[in-house]
Amino acid sequence: MRVLESIEPREVMYFFEELSGRHRCSQHEKDATDFIAAFADERGLEYHRDALDNIIVKKPGTAGYEAAPTVILHGHIDMVCKLDEGVTHDFATQGVRLKVDGDRIRAEGTTLGADNGLGISYMLALLDSEDIPHPPLECVMTVMEEMGKVGGDNIDLTKLTGKRMIDFNWIEEKQLLAGCSGDVTCRLDIDTQWQAASADRVGLSVDIRGLLGGHCEFDIHLERGNSIALLGRLLRAAMKAGDVEIARVSGGVQNNVIPAESEALLWVRADQVEAIEAAVAALAEDIRHEFRLSDPDMRITTARTDQSVERVFSPAAAARLVQVIALLPNGITNQNLEVEGNWETSNNIGLMVTAGDTVEITCTITSAVTSRKHALLDQLMLLADLAGDGVRAKQIGLDAPEFPWNPDSRMLEIAKGCYERTMGTKPDVLVSVCSLELGMFTQRIDGLDTIGIGTNLFDLHSPKESMDHTSAARVWPLIKDVMRHLDR
Repeated sequence: MRVLESIEPREVMYFFEELSGRHRCSQHEKDATDFIAAFADERGLEYHRDALDNIIVKKPGTAGYEAAPTVILHGHIDMVCKLDEGVTHDFATQGVRLKVDGDRIRAEGTTLGADNGLGISYMLALLDSEDIPHPPLECVMTVMEEMGKVGGDNIDLTKLTGKRMIDFNWIEEKQLLAGCSGDVTCRLDIDTQWQAASADRVGLSVDIRGLLGGHCEFDIHLERGNSIALLGRLLRAAMKAGDVEIARVSGGVQNNVIPAESEALLWVRADQVEAIEAAVAALAEDIRHEFRLSDPDMRITTARTDQSVERVFSPAAAARLVQVIALLPNGITNQNLEVEGNWETSNNIGLMVTAGDTVEITCTITSAVTSRKHALLDQLMLLADLAGDGVRAKQIGLDAPEFPWNPDSRMLEIAKGCYERTMGTKPDVLVSVCSLELGMFTQRIDGLDTIGIGTNLFDLHSPKESMDHTSAARVWPLIKDVMRHLDR
């Protein structure tokens, strides 16, 4: 028996379970796109698939809607793939193991991938339907959205004819999305300047675990701990307490995820171990107190290790690394004065890896105002210049534009009416702090009228991710009603 067989809306959950069984980690979407292409072939639907595995599936309008203006539907195929602590799982061969927990659908020990597998499932259910009135559909399903919107930036939009669009990559049922931010990613490279490890030393690991982490856009205002920033503070405390060499640092899983785990391997003088441990423990106690509300399960541990260390960062490289981490902006930098209650600009220190001869620190800047986004990017570039020799900063990936709010949107007016009719209440109209692929469509398709429809999803980009299936059961009638009212 399928796990979601009895969960409404069954036609949507059928496709969500099909997608969940396929490899959909960013850069590994081929299996899922193969499934979508076979789905289109079986139904005689036109589709266009590119070398990246983006796919566009088209379906004519139903009876009475043949001449209605085409509507573009959008979602992304890929998901953030992250494991809970102590879990062993191979997404490539095992997919996602689903479970139903009351009103929630979760995954066993991993991220769920409802972001944005649910949006793709809504589209597949519409494409599969024989009794839902709708205009001509152009379903755009992009890849690598979670790693810099690569699919959205490269997809051939000349294949599309529609001038109105609904995006399903949203996470709250009560809201209709009417605008969103843009983002840009910056990577700072700090040369390790490897040198031979000193003799008569012992290994000391510093480990941070148990933070809540979360999405760098939806959750950045919650003031949760950033494990990379906190590790930098702990390293500075250790280096002030004794002669410390750094052998390795790492933190985070992806640039757009607030890092929940970080670790370092230190190489310290044997006669200074206790003093360094005491300094780190004292600061760790203060940090746990600072974040007792946002991250109550935070664990900071130090442990002596018998690992052999042959090389370490040079003293200058270690000092520059700690300085850079300490000076990097993290969190919200500007509030949005135009949209009450929204934050406008933020930076997330998302990923740190020791790669070859370099420590790479990757940050994602999100903003509703392009000039402020670029100002913060320039600040990171200037920080690298100030740090000096051996530190460099560069933009990686694309500079994603914002999706500006259109107060005269006809699509928004139609969706508001449908929402009131099906939900029995008025929706909130949201201009979001998050960065989605929508700006790439609105900037490249002249006159595109766009909205987003969401379903209640929680704890995105973390193993705690869940979907409220009762919300999906309410949103599906809304989607069908919107389709019925797009007849002209």
